[in-house]
Amino acid sequence: MNSLPVRVRIGVLGLALAAGLTAPATATASASATAAAAATADATASPTVEEQRLDKAVPREILERSGFDAVAPRLARRLDKAHSYAAARRVLVHEGSALWRRAVDRAQGRGPAGGDLARDDDRPLYWARLAMTREVRTWEPGFKLAPKQRAALIDALERTSRGQTDVRHPHGRKTGRVLVTGFDPFTLDRDIRISNPSGATALALDGTVIETADGPVRVETVVFPVRWRDFAEGTVERTLRPYLKQVDLFTTVSQGRVGRFDVERTNGAWRGGFPDNDNVSRTETVPVTDPASQPQWTSTTLPYKEIVAARTGRFPVYDHTEVTEIPAGGTDPVVRPNGPTPGSTARAGGGGDYLSNEIAYRATLLRDRLGLHDTVPGGHVHTPVLQFGTGNTDPSTGTVTDPEFLQNRRDIIEQMRAILRTAIEAAAPLRR
Repeated sequence: MNSLPVRVRIGVLGLALAAGLTAPATATASASATAAAAATADATASPTVEEQRLDKAVPREILERSGFDAVAPRLARRLDKAHSYAAARRVLVHEGSALWRRAVDRAQGRGPAGGDLARDDDRPLYWARLAMTREVRTWEPGFKLAPKQRAALIDALERTSRGQTDVRHPHGRKTGRVLVTGFDPFTLDRDIRISNPSGATALALDGTVIETADGPVRVETVVFPVRWRDFAEGTVERTLRPYLKQVDLFTTVSQGRVGRFDVERTNGAWRGGFPDNDNVSRTETVPVTDPASQPQWTSTTLPYKEIVAARTGRFPVYDHTEVTEIPAGGTDPVVRPNGPTPGSTARAGGGGDYLSNEIAYRATLLRDRLGLHDTVPGGHVHTPVLQFGTGNTDPSTGTVTDPEFLQNRRDIIEQMRAILRTAIEAAAPLRR
């Protein structure tokens, strides 16, 4: 999920800023406060930008061709029988967990495929989850449901359907423990057919065991949204904190550059403003708890030299060291091919200035704040961009899948598995 090239990114952001400058101003402070309160209530009960894309033809086709089109209607029927907030929450926890397990099972060849869409496709999970959250957002229960309660129900559904409550590392130390994260599809207004190989990798690897020279290692995975708000509200830290002290290695994963894997050496504390899946932009320092102790940069502790040197698959793997900084005492951003200089201010990490960089920054900052910098290898890996095949690149005329697209996704997943095996063996002996 690397940022767009600088010129393109600035152009997109410029359009967003121009639109903001033409918006009508509120007449009074009182009117503004009233509008803000109304907006908060409406945001809870009205479909989001992300959810509104469900009405397009491609999401409907993906859901139908995977059998996931029945998920939201089943949730709606169960919600209609819930006569209290507690009952509704039980329904959502159950249905969210079931959606995650169904997506993982489908990706790993268990149970019915439900249609002719490839099993390793991450898109049915994404669109089915949005269909479910829209059901909750527009649900009119027979009891009073406060906006905060509705938001809590949606949060429970989000967490369970992303595997965030399903991390099950084995007891004892005979089997190693690895935690991997992925992302939802993104840039959907550019091409709504998009799949995210990091999300597909998460589904393919969750609960699997990788045999290494040092013994078996169990992989657990979770998936995160492409939304600035969720990150500011601490979804990464809330999800990862219970597990980082238990694992032998972790890596956040996202889609990055065309035709290559990258191990990102340095992560920066800056949001560059590219729109998220709700078309919201944020340009600011990454918001974290205890900002007074917040560093501008964090670094990978993954064994990047060994990963780059290994033969893991058909795509080249790079130790990516470039960042963008404002040098100490300076005012203008400067690109540094070999990493940041002392005292500089971050403007882009190796993974850019979007949510790929931010998840890497947050995860490694959490690692360091937990005192695990020298004991738990962790960092970020960017996969190649998952491209459609020749003749199928135009979203207005293209199909949702093609043979080249399928092969690219399979190759990325298998190479990510090999990269993990290499990293685990290089970081041996695992803590047991």
